[in-house]
Amino acid sequence: MSGLLVEAISRYTERQVGVSPFLTAIGGVTILRSDHEKPAAHMIIKPALCIVVQGAKWTSFGDNRFEYGAGQALVVCVEVPSVGRVVEASPNEPYLGIIIEFDQATIREVWEALGTPQQESEDTRRGVFVTHFDGALSDCVLRIVRLLDTPDAIPTLFPMIMREIAYWLLTGPHGGEVAKMTLANTHTHRMVSAIHNLRDRFSEPIRIEQLARLAQLSPSAFHRHFKALTSLTPLQYQKQLRLLEARRLIISNTANVETAAFEVGYQSPSQFSREYARMFGAPPKRDSRNLNTELF
Repeated sequence: MSGLLVEAISRYTERQVGVSPFLTAIGGVTILRSDHEKPAAHMIIKPALCIVVQGAKWTSFGDNRFEYGAGQALVVCVEVPSVGRVVEASPNEPYLGIIIEFDQATIREVWEALGTPQQESEDTRRGVFVTHFDGALSDCVLRIVRLLDTPDAIPTLFPMIMREIAYWLLTGPHGGEVAKMTLANTHTHRMVSAIHNLRDRFSEPIRIEQLARLAQLSPSAFHRHFKALTSLTPLQYQKQLRLLEARRLIISNTANVETAAFEVGYQSPSQFSREYARMFGAPPKRDSRNLNTELF
């Protein structure tokens, strides 16, 4: 990984007030820094390029774990719950990373300009993968970080850099996997639409037949393709969304445990507490106390 990029992100994070993650002046661009290894954290990752500039981490989706370090990037093509942990960081060499969310319209425009046939094959239906990150892509990210010093230039220059990033990703070894999320009339694009339907209505009872119809697949084929894309079954995906939202409500004091359980779709508070503890390692009230203590 370019020493210039390490220097640029180090300089940026040292000027910031507060703690990582740092939301930047560019929408969809987040910079990360940690001076020590961190415990595992649950989150929902949107389609994005998740780059490690220095240090190392792992991110798991269901039973699949992806390990990546400096000079590598996790490419996430579909919105999915995950667990991530920084495993290599120190005060002398902190973990440094940057997340750049994808603009689906830009990717589609660049793909169409390339004139590449709109097709996909069975072996390119993964929703997450790790790739090496260097050369032209690294240069694009360096220019994005430097652009933060000239906010007035962001509206003009950032879209151009994103088109460059889309170009290099689409013409690289994983181009088909990046493009498949934006291509109309493909199995994967219809699967993404079904996943978005489940995401938007996660508090409602899951209806596999309805989701399968959206994807124009049989229920069994829908299950298979859903698991291939997200590393989760539809039920696991829904459950993790529910529990993550409930945790947010409880920690922010927006709702007590019972109210949060009902708001995200649980009919049984006891079942909610069991599944919450299984996912986060502690029942809701204790987990909330622990997290609030960590903030002070």
